[in-house]
Amino acid sequence: MSHLDRLRAVFRMTLNLPPDRPVDGLQYRSIPQWDSLAHMALIAAMEDEFSIMIDTDEMIDMSSFAKAVELLEKHGIGAAAV
Repeated sequence: MSHLDRLRAVFRMTLNLPPDRPVDGLQYRSIPQWDSLAHMALIAAMEDEFSIMIDTDEMIDMSSFAKAVELLEKHGIGAAAV
């Protein structure tokens, strides 16, 4: 499973979305499920799934699925596979 598929699974699980729900275009607060509490849960789930530590500035900057992908690349996950 690619890092993108793993990230999509994290988003779906954390935001309680159906397994077939597209998430690549999601942005913070674009759906009711992605509120501030879910955002913190999403950060924690990403840290657990990818064994990374996300700092406060990164948490604030992660405003979309695309930004989450960039964040993983910054932490050395999947950059070569893109």
